[in-house]
Amino acid sequence: MKVSVVIPVFNEEKYINQCLKSLQQQTSLPDEVIIVDNNCTDKTVAIAKRFKVKIVKESKQGISHARNKGFNAARGDIIARSDADCMFHPNWIRRIKYDFDKNKKISGLIGPLKFYDLRLKNVMPFFKFYILTMKRLIGQYPFNGPNMSISKKAWNRVKNEVCLDDKSFHEDIDLSIHVSKSGGTIIYDPKLIVYFSARRIKNQPESFFEEYPERVIKTYYKHFPQSIESKFILLNAKLFVQGIHSIYSFFNSSSDVASFGNLSSLKRSSRGKRKANPAL
Repeated sequence: MKVSVVIPVFNEEKYINQCLKSLQQQTSLPDEVIIVDNNCTDKTVAIAKRFKVKIVKESKQGISHARNKGFNAARGDIIARSDADCMFHPNWIRRIKYDFDKNKKISGLIGPLKFYDLRLKNVMPFFKFYILTMKRLIGQYPFNGPNMSISKKAWNRVKNEVCLDDKSFHEDIDLSIHVSKSGGTIIYDPKLIVYFSARRIKNQPESFFEEYPERVIKTYYKHFPQSIESKFILLNAKLFVQGIHSIYSFFNSSSDVASFGNLSSLKRSSRGKRKANPAL
């Protein structure tokens, strides 16, 4: 089973080095790493070329176009997708292979996300609320860009159906719905951990807490009838997110605690677990 990792990038010179170093330190290396250059004007591509990666160019601006370009270029049986500001648990690739081998009929896989530069460290209750709400609505766990995998077969079934308007659709939710409608299954593995930056929350909180949920709601409404139950769930979810926005603004009014994660500390924290069960 071969795994391709796809990372779309747009001016990520500040983050791409640590991301690719994290992939280098996997206990099971990916079979290929594809960097999708979505019109970078900084040093992102030059930094990426220092590593063993494949660079592909996507001139149409937007995450959906960049994601699709990378997915179509991938040669692996499994396509793992993440972002340039992410770092990975050392067993991330090994765990992806384990899950797809154990659950041979699944189409997709997601895992938890943990911030490495946010004062509020325990965000898992909010993450679980989100994925369980979406699972209730679409009948599947939802893909989340920083930590998701999809089989190449599943992607080939839906690649001509996915929506490309990033202003009207949320690309992860849209892909999840198309996979579900095609008969696929997406599972959640709590041990499949990715660490990512809270820069979007810190730099553009209105976008993260308001524009992001709005696109999720628009995507759902465009795919499914607006039943009373779905309206009620989505409205309450939106109010919940806005409440979290207020709490975040209150507790994070002072300066940031950290800028980047510490790869060595992540590696040390998992070393004991790898010795106990190297396959997981």
